[in-house]
Amino acid sequence: MKLFDYPEPVENWDLTINRYATQKVEFGAQGVAEKVAEIEALLKQKIAELDALPNDAALEKAEPDDLDAIKALRPPGERRLLTALPDNFRDRLEGAWLTRCSGCTLGSIVEGWKVDRMENWAAYLGDPFPLVDYWSQAEQPHLPRLKMSVRHDYTPSKMNGVPSDDDLNYTLLGLLVLEEYGPDFSVEDMGEAWVKYLPFAFTAEGIALENLRQGVPAMQAGALKNPCQNWIGADIRSDPWGYAAPGWPEKAAELAWRDAMISHRRNGVYAAMYWSAAISAAFAVDAPMDALRIALEEIPADSITAREIRWALDKAPSVSGYKDADALVQERYPGMWKSHSFQNNALTIWGLAVGGDDCTKVIGETVSMGQDNDCTAATAGSVFGAVYGAGAIPEHWTRNFNNKIHCYLNGHPTFALDDVVNRFAAQAERVVSD
Repeated sequence: MKLFDYPEPVENWDLTINRYATQKVEFGAQGVAEKVAEIEALLKQKIAELDALPNDAALEKAEPDDLDAIKALRPPGERRLLTALPDNFRDRLEGAWLTRCSGCTLGSIVEGWKVDRMENWAAYLGDPFPLVDYWSQAEQPHLPRLKMSVRHDYTPSKMNGVPSDDDLNYTLLGLLVLEEYGPDFSVEDMGEAWVKYLPFAFTAEGIALENLRQGVPAMQAGALKNPCQNWIGADIRSDPWGYAAPGWPEKAAELAWRDAMISHRRNGVYAAMYWSAAISAAFAVDAPMDALRIALEEIPADSITAREIRWALDKAPSVSGYKDADALVQERYPGMWKSHSFQNNALTIWGLAVGGDDCTKVIGETVSMGQDNDCTAATAGSVFGAVYGAGAIPEHWTRNFNNKIHCYLNGHPTFALDDVVNRFAAQAERVVSD
């Protein structure tokens, strides 16, 4: 059964208006520019009216944005699993970071592709599918991707370091925030860091960044003119909070809330809190699915995110691979944008369930499921690596990383992978000893 009954989408209205306008100019009509301006003003008015429609009051009560109100609506939970770093913490942290890099890199050049498009590309190349290694070739290999890389850099023959990706940049930005402001950083501190370090951003993050640059206070930047508040952007920033608060899911979720409120609201925030808590819990358990269940204790029990995660966990035993996952998503979430948090939460869960203790299967199946698949595989990689450690990663996934990650944060074109692990370990020691 599908979750929402969306209205039929308005098809390419902006393209249609522009085509009519250019045609009328070509036919010599007068007043075209004035009519286009009139249409634009009317559209802005109607969008404002759409945004002003009252929300469901009962659902709004079940989905607060205030942190204390969120905590009050959580189910009972253990909240903290570790009071000291385990002896194997550095190995598990390295595993989380490297598998995150691997999953993200595998999905980057097919980000948002539908399953059949990936199947056809793999068949054309002769690559196995579902994936068991990086793509042997990239479509349009010469095209730049995220400023510091080109598309062929994501393939084994050209890879020299982890190529640039926004998901990984946010992990590094989180590290810088922890180092510069401390684990008690505020939403305002995060906003300041965004303006300092981010040259650009996308969807909800792009809107929030522009609002910040226009002087909108950090706590309001994500709520102003933002139709992407439930999307995946905040949860792709979850990892630094799980790394910094290992075995303390409540603390990781709190750190995630302070980050997520820059750009998201309600379910977009809960997705970030959930995955931060899951990554945190993964350092203290022996199986990823245990971490996924524990993380549910840190978000409002009656929110859509919590309900959909429970549904995904219930469905997990029946998902045998990417085809099953894709079919379930198409049935339950028709019309949902590929970067929405709801269906990507489910796909990340199913990737971990299908893959089990097999690193290649976890990230390969997750990417093969489609949707926002560099994000889902990166997050699944963090959970997997935090449970099983660096020794569980087959060598071919990290062979060409060369202890380097390419980055587009202002003033930070590269980081050393081992240095990132050491610096997160220092932050974890600082947080856990609190």
